[in-house]
Order: sequence, then C-alpha cells, then structure tokens
Amino acid sequence: MRSQIVGTGSYAPEKVVTNADLEKIVDTNDQWIVERTGIRERRVIAEGEATSDLAVRACQRALEQAKLDPKDVEAIIVGTVTSDYPFPSLATVLQGKLGNKKAFAFDVSAACAGSIYAMAVGDRFVSSGAVKNALIVGADALTRICDWTDRNTCILFGDGAGAMVLRPTSDARRGIANIRLHADGSYVPILFQPGGGSKDPISERVVREKSHFIKMKGQEVFKVAVRSLEETCREVLEAEKLTPGDVTYVIAHQANKRILDATLSRLGIPAQKCWMNLERYGNTSAASVPMTLDEANRAGWFKPGDTILVMAIGGGLAWGAGIIRW
Repeated sequence: MRSQIVGTGSYAPEKVVTNADLEKIVDTNDQWIVERTGIRERRVIAEGEATSDLAVRACQRALEQAKLDPKDVEAIIVGTVTSDYPFPSLATVLQGKLGNKKAFAFDVSAACAGSIYAMAVGDRFVSSGAVKNALIVGADALTRICDWTDRNTCILFGDGAGAMVLRPTSDARRGIANIRLHADGSYVPILFQPGGGSKDPISERVVREKSHFIKMKGQEVFKVAVRSLEETCREVLEAEKLTPGDVTYVIAHQANKRILDATLSRLGIPAQKCWMNLERYGNTSAASVPMTLDEANRAGWFKPGDTILVMAIGGGLAWGAGIIRW
C-alpha cells in the first residue's frame, strides 16, 4: 500500500514587499536582487497574524479539495521553524483551529526541507495502515526572524503555508514512491538562527547583537545545496529505476533561481519542467514545496501517471528528494 496526495492547498499573506520597497530600507536594487536570486517580490505576514493563521487557510483549501471533513483527520504533521510559540507545536495549535479532536499532532524541524521531512513521516503512517487521513503542512514566517538591515538575507525570505492530504492507495502506479532524507550537522554555521535557543537564550545582549535573526553564508550554502540536491535526486531516481529523462515535472524548494538552474542543469532536466513561483513569493522555507505543488496542481499541470520529482534543502543542513506518481 502507498500513500497518495488527494488534496493540496496554499496560502500567502496579502502584504506584498517588492524589491523597490527594499531599496528604501537597505543598500540594494531590483536588478541586483533579480540577477542573484530571481526574486521580484515576497509576501509578509501582517501584524497580529501568526504562522498558524497562514497554515489553517492552506489546510482548509487542501481538505476542501480532498472532500475531507477536518474532524476526520487522524494525523497532523507540520514542517516549520517559526511556530506560534516555543511550545506547544504548531501542529497542535492547528488541530485546535481546525476543530479536530481525533488527530495526533507534532512538528518537524528541518528548516526549508521541513515539508519533505513531514511528508516522509506522514507517508510511513499512511502506507503502513496506521492512519487513513494525514494532513501534511509546511508553514513559515521567516520575515519574523529576519534582520531587515542585512541585505544578504532580508531580500530572500517571504511568508506562506502549503498543505497536502495523504490517503492510502492500493494502486502501485500512484502515490509517493520513494523519499530519501539526509542531514549534515557540520554545516550548521553556514545557515542557522544562533540566538534564542537554550545555547544562547533571549537577552538584551542577544537582541542588541541581533543574533536571534537568521545568519547565512550564501556562497557556501550555494555550493553545498547544488551538490547535495543533485546527489539526492539521482539517489531517489536510481532507487525507482528511473533516469532524469523519465521525470515529467519537478517541484523544488524555491530558494534561489541560481541554485535551481544549476541543479536542473546538472541533472539534465529542462527548466520548463520545474514550476517556478520564486519571483512572486521568495524563499518561504518549509512552505515552499507544498505551495509550489498546489499552484502546479491547480493550474492543471499534473495528469495520472506523471512522475514528479520533489526536492528541498534547508538549514542544518537538512535535505531530501522524492518521487511521486500522480
């Protein structure tokens, strides 16, 4: 038995911040941002709004498409690094907002790879027969942990949420075929949030030094990301006895256009097979893959039998890739 995606949903905040808006805040310009990232604008969460508010809307849309009552969801697994609270989990908050009393709920922390990690966990529960209806969510509000005076990071991130409903299928030609996950903690210093945890709790010094914001060494991340994504994509394709030429479409974490272009080029997959929304949303972290999947799905891209390659990499570093038979 396999798990199959039977509903997708996504949501982005209403507020749009363009590159022109950022020109007024930091020393940058539209051409520089577009050339290096491919981003033209991003969405920013409203004052008083929380990550769960984005997530619940994405979930409602996915559940509606799946024709599933929120009360019948048995598992809620959320990839996020910007939960509403240090605890409880965003998944638990989401369960309450959906009016569900049945589901167990927990978060997965893998930064931008969070939704692929969450999907892999949900797939195990569903394909084993442990649950019949699983709600998999990727949701983040990275603008809340972004230093708006740091032009190397503030240009990259946006907020959003995406969701998928998984159900079992006995059709061997459909569903999640394979997911491979990886991590390498030696790369923690090149992309992380150093302050605010148990190692360096929030204090006047942490706030003054701005160490509670995202810190990133972009060039190092680029090198590791391209190599790791290519290797993992080849690993998962080989596991399914497929070649890059067998891939119908690619759904990739929208981190940076140069990373995506380089990875696709190494794999020999035409760029037009990869749904791109980076220029409109920026890097939405764990929300990126399910938001991108939902947009492509609702645009009518996918047909039964299509082979979809998904991939993502995030802070940790943590990364993964998977094959979905639509």
